[in-house]
Amino acid sequence: MCIVVIGGHERMKKQYQEVGKNFGYKVKVFTYDTPKLDKCIGCPDYVIMFTDVVSHKLVNVASKVCKKNNLPSIKLHNSSLNSIKMTFTKLALAGSL
Repeated sequence: MCIVVIGGHERMKKQYQEVGKNFGYKVKVFTYDTPKLDKCIGCPDYVIMFTDVVSHKLVNVASKVCKKNNLPSIKLHNSSLNSIKMTFTKLALAGSL
């Protein structure tokens, strides 16, 4: 399963990827606005957006891409490691049902 994370702290990028790897997910993290983000996102299984430390423009672009490509998105208002662990746990449980 491939998951794209939008936002978060730059220094925690590696930790987000490690937590995802522990759950068996491939995680791509974009902590700041990159050119042609819509092409970089690709077609993941989920898009997770941390709304507390990201620009409105980046959230709007990611939301438009999700809507256009019919991708499920999850918005988290806290970019802590614990919140992403809980989200990955919920996704793992939902996938096993």
